[in-house]
Amino acid sequence: MRHFAVVGSGPAGFYTAEALEKAYGDKARIDILDRYPVPYGLIRFGVAPDHQSLKAVSKRYDKVADSAGVDFIGNVTVGRDVSVAELLDLYDAVILAVGAPHDRKLGIPGEDLPGVVGSGEFVGWYNGHPEFADLDPPLSGTHAVVVGAGNVALDCARILSKTQHEFEGSDIVGHALDALDRSAVRTVTILGRRGPHQIAMTPKELGELAHLEGAVPVVELADFPPVEADGPLDPGLRKSVTLLRGFADLPQDKPKRIVFDFFAKPVAVEGEGKAERIIVEKTVLDDKGAARGTGETYEVPASLVITAIGYSTAPIVDVPFDGGKFINQQGRIAERLFAVGWARRGPTGTIGTNRPDGYEVADQVAAQMPPDHSGNRPGAEALKRLLEERGVMPTDYDDWRRIEETETGRARPGSPREKFVRVEDWLRALGR
Repeated sequence: MRHFAVVGSGPAGFYTAEALEKAYGDKARIDILDRYPVPYGLIRFGVAPDHQSLKAVSKRYDKVADSAGVDFIGNVTVGRDVSVAELLDLYDAVILAVGAPHDRKLGIPGEDLPGVVGSGEFVGWYNGHPEFADLDPPLSGTHAVVVGAGNVALDCARILSKTQHEFEGSDIVGHALDALDRSAVRTVTILGRRGPHQIAMTPKELGELAHLEGAVPVVELADFPPVEADGPLDPGLRKSVTLLRGFADLPQDKPKRIVFDFFAKPVAVEGEGKAERIIVEKTVLDDKGAARGTGETYEVPASLVITAIGYSTAPIVDVPFDGGKFINQQGRIAERLFAVGWARRGPTGTIGTNRPDGYEVADQVAAQMPPDHSGNRPGAEALKRLLEERGVMPTDYDDWRRIEETETGRARPGSPREKFVRVEDWLRALGR
């Protein structure tokens, strides 16, 4: 029997477990480890709560977890409760699928002022991430700024602009829903260093902005190149740019505005003890398509600044790391140690991009350790003994199901589903 440990229970982790289970069948046990008592990682804490169709991919992961050869071991932090070296002693191979949970910094003066938060923090706050339940973003001002030109920036702007009614059917957490309902924010400015042709926003997410109950998107057509210049763009980007152009024709008859400010590079955040405005430098594109500052600056009022410019993986002791992801060759870090997903590639691609990633690494593992050869490592049984000796209380598949049932039972009919937002809440629900 082979024993494999997949560290991380987001999309990359589950796709890798699925691939290993298909490759080995009943000749292997695959344990999915996670630092939290519940699984799904990015699906639970990163996908916008009003995008339930995206979250439905977790049903596929449920089938993986239901497989006889797959187990979930939660409430275990690799690097703290158990080292990678110890896991390699216990398992035939270890696959790191820990994602990229840390926000990248802008690197400008004032970004440490109160009121400046990373998109990972803000998204975690409204999704019930235990580390950000107490974030309490300042929503008492009328202006907010989101820095970034991707879908996460759109998510943040949309969530800030929706009415409470529009969250029906979502799973936004109660503390965020209440705070957003009291919010004084009326203008959300999205800053992009380059122009409309360089955005990383997809048509579906952009299209939603044209149908908000209380907010309207705003663009300046002067920021756009001639329409005929859209022709060489790939079809998805061309559709996104067409949607952006169309925003100029929308009536400005709603109380909130989502303003797209292109060719705008943040250079400083200013304020008396807290964020009050962001200083922006106008840019132009050089011959290589990079943004170059012009020296002309202006200010945008902002009591809340959300940075959505990318993420990085957290280092783990004794695992080679380059500052953003684990150093690897096609997923291989070292003998019997691999990485998949954002921990392997950096924060690029969609949820589905992680599937071929996981299958490629599973193929490498199977080539090195043929399914018809047995291993001699102890796997989960020995891991749980080790954790017990260290006072760690891991959760399993049945525990996570009990937590989900308890959360569902707390939901008010017709309201967003109530979720636990702290590890202590999850453990308390299990009577621990």
